[in-house]
Amino acid sequence: MNKLALITGATSGIGRAFADRLAADGYDLIIVGRRKDRLDEFAADHSGVAIRAVAADLSTDAGIDTVAGICAAEPLTVLVNNAGVAHYMPLAELPADRARELVHVKVLAPTMLTRAVVAGMQERGEGQIINVAGMIAFSGPADKSVMPRRAVYAGSLAHLVAMSQTLSAEFDGTGVQVQVLCPGIVATEFHSRQGLDMSVVPRMSAEDVVTASLRGLELGEVVCAPGVEDGNLLDSVFQADLAAFGGQSSDLASRYRAN
Repeated sequence: MNKLALITGATSGIGRAFADRLAADGYDLIIVGRRKDRLDEFAADHSGVAIRAVAADLSTDAGIDTVAGICAAEPLTVLVNNAGVAHYMPLAELPADRARELVHVKVLAPTMLTRAVVAGMQERGEGQIINVAGMIAFSGPADKSVMPRRAVYAGSLAHLVAMSQTLSAEFDGTGVQVQVLCPGIVATEFHSRQGLDMSVVPRMSAEDVVTASLRGLELGEVVCAPGVEDGNLLDSVFQADLAAFGGQSSDLASRYRAN
């Protein structure tokens, strides 16, 4: 019996590259996306493995509940939370429906799908959960000269980083791995759908991103940054995070006391 992977946002870009790679590796697939025609096309092109196409909109509660139900019921070996949207604009200009869509797709959906799949993976003693974020998760400290600002998008990706790191520790010893995948700019439809022309910007291929992710799992990386050559940079960030966390006290810091 083949191993089974569920991939959201599987109709293009990184999600499509994951689906291609895992199918080539002999996984049966459950592919999730908004466009049923693309899902069906992918299934028709990959006859060597069993593929179930699920048309679902993860910006809605109904879509999330549908896919979460599948995650809870099926013996998944791999869950790839890849679905994404990007609304690059200042918060005051971000329409409420787009803000809600972004939080549903990049925060609520990965949270609920991961929650749904975990019990079965732990019971079986194996599983891999890949949350696709991006290097923008680390862009918060940038000063005001760095544009465009995208607070909700950056915040949603930072959520995936912190959640994945915390879950990795929570699942230690259970056989379940968690990874947060943080590519930079990738050559996909992602930016063009937002009206952004990235054709002159150096971009990594989606296939290379997937190669990094799968190799990162083998290396035991929780945070996988495909374009960061010096892994010590990431270690420095996380050690600084822990130093700040451990440096707290019940006493008011001196800089906040009246002179």
